[in-house]
Amino acid sequence: MSTETRLRAAIEGAADSVGVAWPLHSFVTANPLAGFENRPFAAAVRAGERLFGARGYPAADVFRRAWEDGRIDPDRLSATLAEHGYDDDPEALLDRMERPERAPTGDPAEARAEAVLTKWLAAFLDQGQADWPMPDRERGFYAAVRSLARHDRQLPDPSALAALPEEPVEALEGLLADHPPDRWEAVLEYHLAALPGWTGLIKHRVAAGEQWQSAYPVTLAGYLAVRLALVEQFGTPVAPPENADTPGSREAGEDPPLPELWLAAWEATYREELVAAVAREGRSLAEDTDRPAAQLVFCIDTRSEVLRRHLERAGPYETHGYAGFFGVPMRYEGYDTPAVDACPPILDAQHRVVDRPTGGDAQTDYDRWSGLRRAGRELLHTLKTNPGTAFSFVESAGSGYGLALAARTLLPGRVYDALAAADDRVPDTHEFCEPDLDYDPAAAGELPTGLSLEQKVDYAATAFELMGLEQFARVVAFVGHASRSANNPFESSLDCGACAGNPGGPSARVLAAICNDEAVRAALRERGHEIPPDTVFVAGEHTTTTDEVTLYDGAVPESHADDLRRLRADLREARAGAAAERAAPGTDPSAAVRETERRAADWAQTRPEWGLAGNAAFVVGRRGLTEDLDLDGRAFLHSYDPSTDPDGDALAAIMTGPMVVTQWINSQYYFATVDTAGYGSGSKVTHNPVGNVGVYQGNGGDLMTGLPLESLLAAADEPYHQPLRLSVVVDAPVERVTGVLEAHDQLTTLLDNGWLSLTVVDPEQGYRAFHYDGALTWTPLDSGAEAPTAAGTAPSSGPVAED
Repeated sequence: MSTETRLRAAIEGAADSVGVAWPLHSFVTANPLAGFENRPFAAAVRAGERLFGARGYPAADVFRRAWEDGRIDPDRLSATLAEHGYDDDPEALLDRMERPERAPTGDPAEARAEAVLTKWLAAFLDQGQADWPMPDRERGFYAAVRSLARHDRQLPDPSALAALPEEPVEALEGLLADHPPDRWEAVLEYHLAALPGWTGLIKHRVAAGEQWQSAYPVTLAGYLAVRLALVEQFGTPVAPPENADTPGSREAGEDPPLPELWLAAWEATYREELVAAVAREGRSLAEDTDRPAAQLVFCIDTRSEVLRRHLERAGPYETHGYAGFFGVPMRYEGYDTPAVDACPPILDAQHRVVDRPTGGDAQTDYDRWSGLRRAGRELLHTLKTNPGTAFSFVESAGSGYGLALAARTLLPGRVYDALAAADDRVPDTHEFCEPDLDYDPAAAGELPTGLSLEQKVDYAATAFELMGLEQFARVVAFVGHASRSANNPFESSLDCGACAGNPGGPSARVLAAICNDEAVRAALRERGHEIPPDTVFVAGEHTTTTDEVTLYDGAVPESHADDLRRLRADLREARAGAAAERAAPGTDPSAAVRETERRAADWAQTRPEWGLAGNAAFVVGRRGLTEDLDLDGRAFLHSYDPSTDPDGDALAAIMTGPMVVTQWINSQYYFATVDTAGYGSGSKVTHNPVGNVGVYQGNGGDLMTGLPLESLLAAADEPYHQPLRLSVVVDAPVERVTGVLEAHDQLTTLLDNGWLSLTVVDPEQGYRAFHYDGALTWTPLDSGAEAPTAAGTAPSSGPVAED
């Protein structure tokens, strides 16, 4: 093996330790320890402590509060502790578990080197925020730094970097010359983990290969060559500090650490109550053959659970849960907006879909108003940033700015009304555009433009089969979701994660258009999906900050006007109920709606909504199992009917897709809650946006890529999000679930290593429950239940309230 090949392998292996970080404008929640998911959870936590200096378990006072509040069952806790030889009083064990102080970080010389490095990274990786971009970016990061370093007076020897070899791998060979090849990966891992935010962003840029990477390329090899050269120049050894690269994994057979036992007891308390409630509903489940007034398919997002529940109370509606990109992995280019990938990060976009204008007065009005707004923004930007006009502009416009700031601060509700009124005067693009889905083989581009008829039929059939949808109402609405807030760098984190941090309305429009296509419906009939002639598919978008649902129904025939009027009225009623539930107990629904609008417009609001905080479970099954349960907005809900999926293909698609994505989301919330400084972003109050790609704490350093504490904590040291690993509950025969696990090693790896838990409620055994016990074995949770096992194995011997 050549030296270059060996070095590139070392870079690739070292990079696995750092998770991918998405740019702030398309924030995607992901497990910050994703590179360690092939290890037991406790070993991954230790690796995170070693590499990032971040803690991986809740503090003792968090466990104490959960125990005192009754969220940890005393009997379950005692049994869990006793199983591992702990007979002490729980309070005494908590005292032993007090969280140590965070260890002081590295030496001053390395900090000075990183200050120079992050200055260059911020300038190079900027995505349109800087007025004066960094020169030579088109040559790549490594070449640009070599070119400009001679002008940087912060460097002890500015000419040293310019003298590096032209190729970064060759430079690394020289910088690592004093270290044996078997140590290269450990050395590089240490340096990649030193600034995991910037490293994670570079990993994303390289993997995504989007326009910014194409125009201004950066590589991990180039980044490492610059970093090691800087570290050496500032007098810090290239090798990690002593013991910094010592693996912290737990030896096989060693007992889990005490915090993990408390965590397991807390999770078991929540899970057992959830499973008992779902199983109880299953045993009383009755088939409903009445045709609903309408069917609405929401994203599996936990925020949809609250609205779905209130809508079903408002009328004879049937709701379903489906991943919010609605199964179409596309790159979507809206009218007058740049293209975005509207699919989960575990998938690659397969199609390019463009919004096609249909003309008319609405388009004319939109073009006129958007042109005026764009010209106004450009003029203001020029006046504020041009040295010749900045001071005079501030003097002449200062009073107006002062009044605007006062209004946004003191009267955000009025500001919301004004903005809403302005929006009403300007047509939305869906009023004069439709997604162009026709396949165009002649269109140039990285991705195929449009979809073939066969692809359209496949996406529609897959949606129906995964949800078990056999009966269709007169109106079927696919409802994506988006958020709305002011002055919020983390706004995209509140949009649809299944759409890569983008609004889900376009994905809903695409699937609705597919299902309204007569050629598609004819082909679906041949595949056994009989859609009644009077069924119309519409799209919509749920604004999660205010719980308002907008329906895109411009093409709906007059014959369905009454259906839509009734649906809109009931959606308004559901919105008021959901908003009142989110507000303080006893709040009047109309006042609660008004409060959500105020928060959406308040530019000083650090918490416009809670987002996915509180998430703890993923329930896969028929809606009847959860319809009468108040899950408190803590459960992802994916529709699935085991009676329509005898071969388990639909279940496999759900478990290998949405279940994995929800585990990522859950892990992001978990780790950011237990150590907001290490795995989160600290407080929004001191955030400083950088280059439209991330935020600093203060004026420099590493990018803070996790969730801010305002999205996680109700008060200082008081988590709103309960840091629990994901509990999955599946409505299916246990043999079918075992078959899915046998066929997909990545799922058994996650389960066997404790990254999530899995419980099955088996409809073929009277909804008896079976908990996955590792190595393809199950523990029956009900007496009389028989748990099948894989070949060659032996059987293993938050509160849910009903409405």
